[in-house]
Amino acid sequence: MVKLKRILLIAPTEMTRTPAFDRALALAKATGALLHIVAFDYVQALAVAGLFDHDAMAQAREGYLQVHWHWLEQQARFQRCAGLQVTTEVFWAKSSPAHVLAYVNDWRPDLVIKDSHHVPALDRAFHRPLDWLLLRDCPSTLHLVTDTKNPKPLKILAAIDLSHLEELTQGLNDRILNLASTLATLCGSALHVLNVSNWSVVGEAAMSVPTLSLNASLRDAVNDAQEEAFDVLAERYGIEKKRRHLLTGIPHKVIGHFAQQHAFDMVVLGAHAQHGIDRFIGTTAESVLNRAPCGLMIVKPLP
Repeated sequence: MVKLKRILLIAPTEMTRTPAFDRALALAKATGALLHIVAFDYVQALAVAGLFDHDAMAQAREGYLQVHWHWLEQQARFQRCAGLQVTTEVFWAKSSPAHVLAYVNDWRPDLVIKDSHHVPALDRAFHRPLDWLLLRDCPSTLHLVTDTKNPKPLKILAAIDLSHLEELTQGLNDRILNLASTLATLCGSALHVLNVSNWSVVGEAAMSVPTLSLNASLRDAVNDAQEEAFDVLAERYGIEKKRRHLLTGIPHKVIGHFAQQHAFDMVVLGAHAQHGIDRFIGTTAESVLNRAPCGLMIVKPLP
């Protein structure tokens, strides 16, 4: 069972209670973890004013940060009365990837939680959204929360990837299922597992290919190996047969449609980081994020 001891909530700049607040509090209560809430606040008008009167700007900035910090403390105070460990902090800085990642690397949480924001495809083509960059570079497990009616998840879907034949029953899939089963147990959630079959990585290929493109004997061997590995993993984590789902299709489309169709509160899936001139995450996790049907929890491989 995974031990979550430190949860970091990246609060929005606006002093508003968002779905990520409620999910973070629910998971902190279920796991007994320390919850630390941090907000990055920056007002361009005050920064510009500081060019003309530094002392006045510094005083105005401190006053603004105090207002924000008191608001966060008000949110935390109610939870402390209920027995949760909650701390708060506000920084005068833009919520840029550099600032957020530096904070995460310094604080070293087991889980980072923030609200997910949809970014149109055209904007993604010219600007790397913060969510996307955190998906790629955040060293901790990352939970991006969409609008949700159940702060404590009632249904969790673990989406595993059996396309890598040499890693069918270990590695990242185990990390996904270990975390998902831990959260399901602590939250009293129904846990389902999904694998989108008919895809495989063969030999030294850099990406998965449809098994239908393979010759018949190899295709049958790959499918049999994936089904056997799927059952082994499901048995290992005590997932009953009616909650095991082997589907076919394009992975990110199947995962998104299945999660939406069956009203899951959270999808736990993995991201394989790739290295090159421009590092990027696995296309499945990124593509699911673009049209997330519910909150996504992204698990990374061990370094």
